[in-house]
Amino acid sequence: MELTRRQIQVGKLVHEELSQIFTKEGFFQMGKGMASIAEVIMTPDLLEAKVFLSFINVEDKKAAIELFEGRAKEIRGALGNRLRHHLRRIPELHFLLDDSMERAFRLEKIFKDINKEQSEEDA
Repeated sequence: MELTRRQIQVGKLVHEELSQIFTKEGFFQMGKGMASIAEVIMTPDLLEAKVFLSFINVEDKKAAIELFEGRAKEIRGALGNRLRHHLRRIPELHFLLDDSMERAFRLEKIFKDINKEQSEEDA
């Protein structure tokens, strides 16, 4: 399903504001690790935002997502203060794990293994 222009606009706006909130409140720092917002996708009615988070040097990523879900109401309140003049209704926030980097690393390893096997066969 293709996103509408308004979904993309609001998604970018929510992404920018959440990034500022995370920086100000220190949500990006997670012990020795770090969290970052990879993408924000809005539902067609603009009432829900799927916030995809990626983590660096965080062991238990599911627990980190649960931590953000637990603070979703607080984060939404801060987002509401920033967007009250831009949106009629502040979207509900759903935090999800962005595993695109892990998939890319896995694919890269598979390609390296294939190339290694081919070079061994050619030798």
